[in-house]
Amino acid sequence: MGNSLPSEGNSLPLAAPPTDSTGSRTAAGSSITLDRLASFRETYIAILVFVLLYVFTVKGVEQLFGRSFRENVAVAARVDPAAGPIVAQIQRGVDAVVRDSEWVRVGGVRATAIVLGADGQPIYAGGPGFSTPMPGDPVAEAAHLLPATADVVVSVPHNSLVANAILITYAAALIYTLFLYDRRRQAFAESRIAEALAVREETAARAAKIEAELAELTHQVDERVEAEVSGEIASVRAERGALQEKLEALARREAELRARASTFHETLVSERAGLEEMLDEALADLSRKDEALRALEEKLKRAGVSKEPAAPRARDVSQLAQRLRMLYKNLEVDDHAIHDLIALRDESLKLRAEEEIKRLSDDVDTAAVRRKVGGLPAHLTIFELGFAGKGRIYYTVGRQRRFRVLAVGAKNSQKTDLEYLSRLPRE
Repeated sequence: MGNSLPSEGNSLPLAAPPTDSTGSRTAAGSSITLDRLASFRETYIAILVFVLLYVFTVKGVEQLFGRSFRENVAVAARVDPAAGPIVAQIQRGVDAVVRDSEWVRVGGVRATAIVLGADGQPIYAGGPGFSTPMPGDPVAEAAHLLPATADVVVSVPHNSLVANAILITYAAALIYTLFLYDRRRQAFAESRIAEALAVREETAARAAKIEAELAELTHQVDERVEAEVSGEIASVRAERGALQEKLEALARREAELRARASTFHETLVSERAGLEEMLDEALADLSRKDEALRALEEKLKRAGVSKEPAAPRARDVSQLAQRLRMLYKNLEVDDHAIHDLIALRDESLKLRAEEEIKRLSDDVDTAAVRRKVGGLPAHLTIFELGFAGKGRIYYTVGRQRRFRVLAVGAKNSQKTDLEYLSRLPRE
């Protein structure tokens, strides 16, 4: 049977139709694996059913034999006391049922009978051998032994003829069932092979047809593309030539601009040199004028000439102090700073100074704060606020308001202002 049927490994791969798709091949492989697993599963189930049927059939046969032997032994234990000794009758009858049975002698069935008298005396225990207790008194013997009770233990060994017959029967049924199942699987595999061959031939024919149509379509497309691309190639070549001309023009323009830039750079260098010479001359002229001014100042000092500004009127000082302190709520204005503002004399300078004071009060971020004043004692932190170029407003953090204006001056009064600020007491 194994030689006449195609092997499972050779038949099942042919059942899947040939395809170039990876998904189809994967599905075919999965189908083959499932078929093999199903085949093994059904074989295992058949063997398991065979074993279970054998075991339970043997148990059932043991039950049937036990029931039959118990009935026969019970009949053999019912004897007539007038026919002779009771023990001998029972032993002969039980021996005839148990030992002379064809199932025991030929079939290999094991039957063990136990017969007990009414007084509990064993009459038959696996075989005869008990003597008559009262051979001269049948009535007394019957009174002590009858009615007798019997029990039979029956077993069917697995090496017995009965068990082997059951095993051979079920084995033959199993083999025949597996043979029929294999024939069915073979027929199913052959049908799948035939279907696969038919599908393969159909697919091959379709593939050949598609290849022919594809070749014809490719030829037509090639002709159309060649006709269309030739015009596009000519257009692209023309555009490429125009772009090359533009690139050459841009290169020439770049060269001209580089040349002009080089000339312009040389001009700038020469102009810079001229400006530096003019600046040196101006600085030299300014130094000469500074020396002349210092000489004039020395002459004035020697001549004792001095022009002290007239002292401001108390009314003007009071009015200005009242106005500043009323308008600028965030500032504290010292009397010294008010005297400095009046001493400016120039109304434009006064307006510019008051403009910066207003910024310091209302919008300090826009005020022209120059720096922190240096050269003062360590306990003083004073800042300088510029106005009108050389004007200076000196202020610090206020005691009750945001800032405190200490002094107002210019470049020529810087030394005097710093001396005044350095004499301010510690707060």
